[in-house]
Amino acid sequence: MPLVMAPSESSRAESPVLLFPSSSSASASASASASARVEAVVVFNICDSYVRRPAQAERVIGTLLGSVLPDGTVHVRNTYVVPHNESADQVALDVDYHHNMYASHHKVNPKEVIVGWFSTGFGVSAGSTLIHEFYSREVQSPIHLTVDTGFTRGDASIKAYISSNLSLGDRQLAAHFQEIPLDLRMLEAGKVGFDILKSTIMEKLPNDLDGMESSIEKLCTLSNAIYRYVDDVVVKIFACKKFQFPL
Repeated sequence: MPLVMAPSESSRAESPVLLFPSSSSASASASASASARVEAVVVFNICDSYVRRPAQAERVIGTLLGSVLPDGTVHVRNTYVVPHNESADQVALDVDYHHNMYASHHKVNPKEVIVGWFSTGFGVSAGSTLIHEFYSREVQSPIHLTVDTGFTRGDASIKAYISSNLSLGDRQLAAHFQEIPLDLRMLEAGKVGFDILKSTIMEKLPNDLDGMESSIEKLCTLSNAIYRYVDDVVVKIFACKKFQFPL
């Protein structure tokens, strides 16, 4: 059953989203005790889900799985997409799907728990406050990971945020998203793949015909290399025989 979330009339007018970069002075104290470590497979899964998204979807959101290390660092090791519909004034999440997926993941790896959520796109949008409010009921102090799959500024910007409410008495003034330090963990092979992602914008996955064409081209290239190698060997054999002398 989908969960539909919409801001109240008062919060629409009085609760904007405040976004602070990690370089700001305000972030120094907030991010001192919060940081995130993200495995490369998480980024690849998010990018893959964005390419496979429904045609009408502008962005993809989902759940982050991992653990909180003793020093307070949130270690993100896995993720899954949560179907959702989003409009200007409300967000609908498939909560049943989310809970079923988490239960399945938890059976395989009980050490991985919900640590936050992700979205594709640059920065934090107004709808993000509603989604973050839902995940705040799922886990204490969730992080929000954004992956700019649209290459808004020329590269795949990846950022992590924590959120808190700015209030004056009983009146909520704004949702405060604070950027926190992010450590992207990659092996050498992962760095190669990520560099390709940063330099390539793909609107769709290649179809079977495109894949076959690419495979044939690679096969022709290898065949030509083998032919050249065999020709070189034959030339060297004849050259050796030419200069052999009878005993």
